[in-house]
Amino acid sequence: MNSGYLKFILTLLTLAVAGAGYFITSALDRLRESNYVLADRLKEAGRTGLAQTVPQTAPGDVQAPPARPRMSSPIANRASYDPNAVTGDRMIQATEAETGNLNPLTSNESMAATFNGLCAASLAERNFEHPERFEPLLAESWQISPDRKSYRIKLRKKVFWHDFTDPVTGKRHKDVEVTAGDFKFFVNAVKNTDVNCAPLRVYYQYLDGVEIHNDYEFTVKWSKAYYGSMSSTLGMTPLPRHFYAPDGKFDGKKFNDDHKRNRMIVGCGPYIFSRWESGRRLIFRRNPRYFGIRYGAAPSLEYLVFEIIKHPNTRFQALLGGELDRLGLLPDQYVKRTGTPEFRKGILRKFEYLLPQYNYIGYNQKNPLFQDKRVRNALTLLVDRERIRKEIYHNLAETAVCPFMPGSAFLPPDLKPLPYDPEKAKALLAQAGWRDLDGDGILEKDGKKFTFTMMQVASSSIQQRLMPMLKESFAKAGIDMKIRNVEWSVYVQNLNARNYDVCCLGWSSSFDPDLYQVWHSSQIAGEGSNHISFRNAELDKLLEAMQQEFDMEKRKALGHRIAWLLHEEQPYTFLFFPKSLTALSGRYKNVHVFPGGIPDEIMYTPRAQQRQVPGL
Repeated sequence: MNSGYLKFILTLLTLAVAGAGYFITSALDRLRESNYVLADRLKEAGRTGLAQTVPQTAPGDVQAPPARPRMSSPIANRASYDPNAVTGDRMIQATEAETGNLNPLTSNESMAATFNGLCAASLAERNFEHPERFEPLLAESWQISPDRKSYRIKLRKKVFWHDFTDPVTGKRHKDVEVTAGDFKFFVNAVKNTDVNCAPLRVYYQYLDGVEIHNDYEFTVKWSKAYYGSMSSTLGMTPLPRHFYAPDGKFDGKKFNDDHKRNRMIVGCGPYIFSRWESGRRLIFRRNPRYFGIRYGAAPSLEYLVFEIIKHPNTRFQALLGGELDRLGLLPDQYVKRTGTPEFRKGILRKFEYLLPQYNYIGYNQKNPLFQDKRVRNALTLLVDRERIRKEIYHNLAETAVCPFMPGSAFLPPDLKPLPYDPEKAKALLAQAGWRDLDGDGILEKDGKKFTFTMMQVASSSIQQRLMPMLKESFAKAGIDMKIRNVEWSVYVQNLNARNYDVCCLGWSSSFDPDLYQVWHSSQIAGEGSNHISFRNAELDKLLEAMQQEFDMEKRKALGHRIAWLLHEEQPYTFLFFPKSLTALSGRYKNVHVFPGGIPDEIMYTPRAQQRQVPGL
């Protein structure tokens, strides 16, 4: 299943390596970052790529939801599944790095989120075509109190956890039904401060708890009316008590480091974790007992396989040779290497589309070099983004000016990226007291040279081209940038420890983003997502206000102020919103590009064209 579609962008709130060589994160969307009011406001907001699919309504204050079930379909996205689809076949994809563990709460890697997404199911998910709409999944229906602080959920019956053998006790677990207690267990685990899930915990900081009425009904209670409460509630996935607390006792610290259990996934979703062949691949197979089958909304592909292939050229050759069925392409590959017979004859197809994900250069504020905003502005002025966009991305990217994507309602229309201006950069550096006093070509201040180290992802061909360009540009202004080439696992360790100078990463968010977990100063401590340790009291107030604001016009105004503040402060040099570039086998049918990408759960292959998984 497409990682962008774990219940429509259910990527865990963490840093993770992406195919283009930068890092992608999303705050466990689980549908948390928009709510039912989005449909009524997107027309006024003018969201590019979405406005045409949203009902037109009059602006004004958002009204409280009625206390009645809200359900538009028996099950989410049923209309997107082809009733004539046949089961079978496989989809083999590639990942460039092996994940550290598969724990659904504590893993900080996007691929782990993808893998958990294949096996998981949430209470509701967004409609593929109209992502402002929530539709039932595990929840049969729900009721929302007028004050938006209470969500009463009614679960479907006869939804079963995947059968498994406990890797520690050896006990076989079969036919265990998903109940309300598994959702309470999830909430309790997230709220447990011994569990290493600080970024995720942010989205449940106002959650009071879960009240169980019976096995199939429970109420999620919030302490205040929080804009993201609906998406955080309906995006909730259960956590298997019989797997993580088989004796009825839960130990948060043990949960973090339970290595045997953290190499498995036990879910209730459309795919079952089959096995993890270390250093080679992970295999998932279709769940024959998935509850979506009875509603005509279940995947058809029998196996999903993720081969671990580090080098991009090796991945591309595997695609051309039929060893891979789907691959995220680099811009060079997309532009220069897709004129082969495989693409001309339709054996392979290629797609390009823009998603709400951006990359950036982040300056660690713990380093005194970067605590002056004049210096940060100067560094951005030294980055020739137009040249990078043309030479590295082949124009397959939009220049970023802030976290909000082009066309977003929250992006001020008059906010433009800082230009490439070395002379202005030098002037700002001089104002900040940086001068070449000894004539060695490197600026200095208070006896310290302006030198820093940029971390580079070892497996990223994008960064291998980008870093020398940055080094050359900075050097012309008297800045000595060193490059440290590191493996992904080491990169993550340095981020979590805040042990670095400058990084090059990326974030992915939802269509109506909540920036709290990335930018609020409370997220500096521990392993929060404000890893650059940026602290700004005004920004904190704006982020807090936006979380509590339901009126779309006021939310837009807050978003504009946030965007301008980040632009003025330049804690990041915002780089690009790169286009997602995908190659896909031509044998798949029912392939569609939606606002969130291409979901593979709705694809199928005619029986005559189906293939087997090598080695199975």
